[in-house]
Amino acid sequence: MAGGTHSRPSLPDWILECYDCLRQQLCEQFEDAASRPVGIERPAAIELLLTTTDVTLEPDDAEYAIDRLLNRGYLYEVESELRLTEPDEQCACETSSPG
Repeated sequence: MAGGTHSRPSLPDWILECYDCLRQQLCEQFEDAASRPVGIERPAAIELLLTTTDVTLEPDDAEYAIDRLLNRGYLYEVESELRLTEPDEQCACETSSPG
């Protein structure tokens, strides 16, 4: 997580770009969710990564990126829904930019 204070092991830049894409989508939902957990279904997350990131991905690449983000604690999964581990912290940079 670029600029974060967590001591998570580093990930390749392309996976962090995938994380930023998913985080942005989930943070938009979080702001409207009145503090209930929000998530994105795994197939929708894969489609989002394939269509909106600047990284050229194959479906297996998107699956790999999601798995790495889950393994490193950036995301967690409930059934097939991906959620941010700490949405309050992870979405703070979305809401703290001057506007």
